[in-house]
Amino acid sequence: MKKVILLFFLILFPLNVKASICVMDTDTKRLLSGYGEEEVRLIASTTKIMTSLVVINNVDDLNKEIEVTDDVLKSFGSGIYIEVGEHIKIIDLLYGLMLRSGNDAAIMLATYVGGSMEGFASLMNETAKSIGMKNTKFINSSGLENDKGEGNTSTCYDMAILMSEAVKNETLTKIMSTKHYGVQTDYKYYDWYNKNKLLSEYKYTTGGKTGYTEKAYRTLVTSATKDNKNLAVVTLNEKDDFEKHKNKYEETFKKYKITNVVDAKHFLKKEGYEVKKDINMLLLDSEIKDVDIKVTYLSDALNRAGYVEVSLKGKVYIKENIYKREKEKSILTRIRDFFKLF
Repeated sequence: MKKVILLFFLILFPLNVKASICVMDTDTKRLLSGYGEEEVRLIASTTKIMTSLVVINNVDDLNKEIEVTDDVLKSFGSGIYIEVGEHIKIIDLLYGLMLRSGNDAAIMLATYVGGSMEGFASLMNETAKSIGMKNTKFINSSGLENDKGEGNTSTCYDMAILMSEAVKNETLTKIMSTKHYGVQTDYKYYDWYNKNKLLSEYKYTTGGKTGYTEKAYRTLVTSATKDNKNLAVVTLNEKDDFEKHKNKYEETFKKYKITNVVDAKHFLKKEGYEVKKDINMLLLDSEIKDVDIKVTYLSDALNRAGYVEVSLKGKVYIKENIYKREKEKSILTRIRDFFKLF
């Protein structure tokens, strides 16, 4: 009887499962804000960011045309509706995957690159481990749950790490930021519009991926850039995801400033060393005093003399090489070098 009463109340008053959300500086992979960022959840089609990254990193020629096999018949849910026997380029499948969340494209890409779904999932998990995703497990390339209700799982934090890697890849960034894409195959013409509404609703958006299953609910991973500030926002199980992302971007862009922590023109010059570029960090005014700069010299270094680490409250976020500074040539030496060119 107690079980019946409990079930009755759950139907009338369903449990309000709190969403996970985090905002990350994609340049340093520093978590700027969030809650529930370490909770392991189903991630649905935001999986396809990793799918794309693995394909791009493991295929030499993305313009290669492949034939659609009967593996595609296993697809269900959202699709781009490719057909068995059809010939289509890998790059076009990637656009269909990211713009339209094509589960059929996910299957074709996985079987082509990994040999099987299991083989491709192994590549996904290897990549996840290599980039620092510590609480993530992939079982397929689409994000759909299997017959047992099992699906790809991750955390808000790990997915922000993934997006920080994704935005460094020019090909993937171009695909994610594309609003409209058309392609002609030997079977038909496809006309795709990106499901990521933030690309149209928030002008600073640079990419992302939507996701949804009944079990995972709404998932969304996006990136945005404003005034050289590069951010990623991730929400898992969030009803008002697009609005939440816009608000988080605006809030964070206003609060954080780009601060020069290492000036390349003067840093270590008196000691005879140098860094090749300025080191900047996204900081609150109150955090500047907590930044620490540590230089380590390497006696056996060949091309570099050591490295500089930038940490905040004991955690290292930036590491750059330092080099022995070349002595400035005299005017006479420069004149001699000039005439050696002739």
